Amino acid sequence: MKKFYKDYLFQKHILVSENKDPENPFETLFSLARLFGIRITEGAHLADAPMIRYAASQLGEKVPEPFYKGFPESVRALTPDELLYDQIQHYFTTYVCGDFSEAGHSVFEKELERTAFNEKTKIRDFSVLPEKEAVRRIAEIVSNLLSGTRPLNEQSYLLCLQYLRDFRRLPDRIASKNTVIRLLLDLRDPEMAKYLRMSDVIKVADELNYRSYGNDSVRKLNLKNQDRVFLTKVMNEIISAGKCDLETCFEKKHLWSGFLHHIHFRAENDAAREFADAMRGRENRSVYSAFEAKIKARDIRGAALYLKKEKGSGAVLRNLNYMISRCENNDDVQFVTECTDTRNAVILLQLLIQYENYRADGVPRAFTFTKYNKLKVHVETPEECAQRKSVLLPEQAAFLSKLIRGRLQELLRGRLGTVYIDPAMETYALPLQENTSQGGFGVLPKGTRLPVGEMKILRAFTYWEKVNDIDLSVIGIDGDGRQMEFSWRTMAEQQSDAITYSGDETSGFDGGSEYFDINIPLFRKKYPNIRYLVFCDNVFSNLPFSDCYCKAGYMLRDENGSGAVYEPKTVESAFLINCSSRFAYLFGVDLEKSEFIWLNVGRNSSAAVAGTTRMDFLTDYFRVTDVINMRSFFEMAAERVTDRMEEADVIVTNHTVNAPDGAEVIREYDFEKVLALMG
Repeated sequence: MKKFYKDYLFQKHILVSENKDPENPFETLFSLARLFGIRITEGAHLADAPMIRYAASQLGEKVPEPFYKGFPESVRALTPDELLYDQIQHYFTTYVCGDFSEAGHSVFEKELERTAFNEKTKIRDFSVLPEKEAVRRIAEIVSNLLSGTRPLNEQSYLLCLQYLRDFRRLPDRIASKNTVIRLLLDLRDPEMAKYLRMSDVIKVADELNYRSYGNDSVRKLNLKNQDRVFLTKVMNEIISAGKCDLETCFEKKHLWSGFLHHIHFRAENDAAREFADAMRGRENRSVYSAFEAKIKARDIRGAALYLKKEKGSGAVLRNLNYMISRCENNDDVQFVTECTDTRNAVILLQLLIQYENYRADGVPRAFTFTKYNKLKVHVETPEECAQRKSVLLPEQAAFLSKLIRGRLQELLRGRLGTVYIDPAMETYALPLQENTSQGGFGVLPKGTRLPVGEMKILRAFTYWEKVNDIDLSVIGIDGDGRQMEFSWRTMAEQQSDAITYSGDETSGFDGGSEYFDINIPLFRKKYPNIRYLVFCDNVFSNLPFSDCYCKAGYMLRDENGSGAVYEPKTVESAFLINCSSRFAYLFGVDLEKSEFIWLNVGRNSSAAVAGTTRMDFLTDYFRVTDVINMRSFFEMAAERVTDRMEEADVIVTNHTVNAPDGAEVIREYDFEKVLALMG
């Protein structure tokens, strides 16, 4: 089996056996437990020695030493002047002299003899599957991923792409337009156009324009002839299938005219000629143009009815703020909301989170959206804030939140039979916006909260190859959104028992690493005004992560600090950062609640230093599980909730369980099952 498939299954706590008659399975089981805390609960007889090296590659093997080899003890023994001199001397060797040939280390650090590793670590339950069963499991995962309406993260998408290339099986339906467009461009198979409508072709051209030419403006096309021919074939496939949604295409008529000219489009039949003439003509029959005319005429009810008829209830929901903020009385508000009987659970979930967290306090809002699978952030200017029109009253937002929650409950009710839900699942978020995320072991949905434990130290890490310098940073955020930077620029004066930094490694083309230790109780005392910590990775060298090899993650360590700096048994997550930008948010910490919070966002940014970017908007992710979480979602979807696991049809848990025959188990990392259910 290809390593890519095995890597994906490892995240599901599955090892693959490719040897029908493995040697020394007992010794393998013992080594997996001793080195990595892995306990095999199913298929123990299939355990094979190569699994030891494979697990090491997933959880960390030959991780380069940090700048201070004796981190954290040796760092705390150095004075601020010594720390600063180490940094200056190292930067002079690398950036001034251009010598990146050897890993740099401290000139003041004393030798440190480490004690043997003796921490108690968490057991990780894994199963071992034979290769044939593993292939079947991959097929099931791919089917669920493609049936979900949400865009996929890079790793999940690549899994689907690789599977379609290897097995050449096109499913009856691919629910996400984002996924279809990416597959269409990677497979270069015009048959994939059967999943699209004509209005999606502009998105195809935009994605192709960015991927092939690095151009992020679809208004400035300069495509090669082979791309023009391919796009023409795609359009002809769509026209032949009768999926030419002319009214929707009118919404981007200004783009269509130039696009048709650029690809030298020639109509081959009457349907194609009708479409081309409409896009090149002066008439515009856009639904939204007529909708806007009704809004301007203060015919709010007519606008809502027209939008529902022409675009569906989902479009009404997406424009709720716009319409309700222009309603002149409560009867109009009630009428508009009655036009929102959508069957799209994802839209309802997104709006529920929006209205539960709605603020109309006049503070500039931060708008986040994704493009090319990277997060973009726009903060309102003072002028935009002053001219804001689509503002709801707090009571209107509360009304809409209650309405949407009720609609969501009606839509989901009975999708599943009898369900057992582990109470701990209320801290796990739903995978609603994971396309900007990285994949890897231990990765969870954005906003998921996990207890850290009062007597533990959180050790964040990053290590890399194929690039000179990647920086790990921590940004503290107080209750008013003010930021405090902990990074290579500031830590010479800030090292303490509360927060310790391993030093800035800048000679890591063949391997470099950096670490932060956070003692949460001590940090809380030293910096009482800081509520949240946000960990970031950025490539200081002028390269995107996709051109490097970079892993990041965290460990939970005991206070006694035994063992090596990097101990695989204590690794809670290790994931590959491969976004096509230079900046990524890793995770956060809620200091007040001593909870770890998943972020895992690739941001569209070329910032070389973390402290120069605004981060307070990230706190929106910190409140997600208060609104909707895995427990409340499955309560809505259940026909009946039970506290007796033996009578459940579906078991939702973050533990290994002995499920009754025929029961489906959904774990915290089973994104694809949740995506399929939401779809």
